[in-house]
Amino acid sequence: DAPALSDDRSLETSAAWIGLRALSFGPFLILILLIAVISLLTPHFLKPGNISNIMAQTAVIAIVAMGQHLVILTRGIDLSVGANLALATVVGGLVFRVADSAPLVIAAMVLTGAAVGAVNGLVYVFGRLPHPFIITLATLSICRGLALVLAIGHTTMRGMPEGIAAIGGGTTLGVPNSFFVVFGVAALLLLMAKAMVWGRWIYAVGGKPDAAVQMGIPVKWVLISTYILCGICAGIGAVVLSGRTEAGSPLYGNLLELDTIAAVIIGGASFRGGRGHIGKALIGAVMIGVIRNALNLLNVD
Repeated sequence: DAPALSDDRSLETSAAWIGLRALSFGPFLILILLIAVISLLTPHFLKPGNISNIMAQTAVIAIVAMGQHLVILTRGIDLSVGANLALATVVGGLVFRVADSAPLVIAAMVLTGAAVGAVNGLVYVFGRLPHPFIITLATLSICRGLALVLAIGHTTMRGMPEGIAAIGGGTTLGVPNSFFVVFGVAALLLLMAKAMVWGRWIYAVGGKPDAAVQMGIPVKWVLISTYILCGICAGIGAVVLSGRTEAGSPLYGNLLELDTIAAVIIGGASFRGGRGHIGKALIGAVMIGVIRNALNLLNVD
């Protein structure tokens, strides 16, 4: 009887392991099923031109969602990413009017995003706020207002350097250049999250904050770093979006914060922190892009 009982337990353990592995691939399997259903409903979906269009449309959400993912890992949230992106495009448009230099305009956008992220992190941590919802909601309004005030004519400003236009709107071998930006950001953040001690600290701070303090992890600076990186991702998203539209506008990024949060949660992350994967956040972003594209192709109002 003992060997039989041991075999039963082994089978139960194997079944549980298989179930957990299947669950971990859930977002990817859902995306594949979604693509299969949509391709049956409309033959235009899988055409190369449409696939390229989905990749270009999803790039901004994907980049900003990766930054949002880091914040959510620490049990936080950043509601300011959309307004931060809009402000960054406006600052980039203003710099372009002074100097037609792609590196300078890119630096202005990324630094603007990082500055807003730093404000979010510093005020949240050293202001001892109960939740980042408070400061990020405030910076959402502040950034949107600043973008409207700074924008010439309080509206869209046309014109961007050719280099930025190539990044946001150009293609290489039929693949949008913005896709390579997404890939580069994902690879860098994945390296930082999985191969560096800092990445383990993020999961520790989000999973067990009290234990992280007892272990001597610099919790405050880990939190601040995630908000700065989230702001940097918003700045990079601003580069891609302004390059695609060849403009900067205070109207950009409307409700982007909801799209990025949805992408992260669809990808399997938890608001309780300490759980999630950047790759799955990307899958969530692609899923949102696929659904929107399908609704357009199916002429849904």
